[in-house]
Amino acid sequence: MTQQQMTALDSVLEYHRCWTSGDIDGAMQYIADDMVCKAPGADVVGKEQYRAFLGGFASMLTGLEDLAAFGDDDHAVLFYYPHTPQTSTSPTAEHFTIRDGKIVETVLCFDRMSFIPPQA
Repeated sequence: MTQQQMTALDSVLEYHRCWTSGDIDGAMQYIADDMVCKAPGADVVGKEQYRAFLGGFASMLTGLEDLAAFGDDDHAVLFYYPHTPQTSTSPTAEHFTIRDGKIVETVLCFDRMSFIPPQA
């Protein structure tokens, strides 16, 4: 099945599987060149800026607990617990907009403070 034949949820789940297993190049196959990630604190604009953003977080990932995944023709939502050295109990939610099999926008919700290393 080609990316254009996949449902929005299929595309997002494959993207999610790639980046959470450390395959950033694989994940980038599902990202549009002009994608926008609306993240806490700042928007991340464009595929290359997003690659750096995602790669930085993926390098901290020690595990993952997927909770829910929903989708329709153009949108998908994931809810999960990313595990890092700082936390494994901070929920994360993402809403994705898909066009032609590529993620063009994601709204990312998480508690930034949960992922910051404790101050000495």
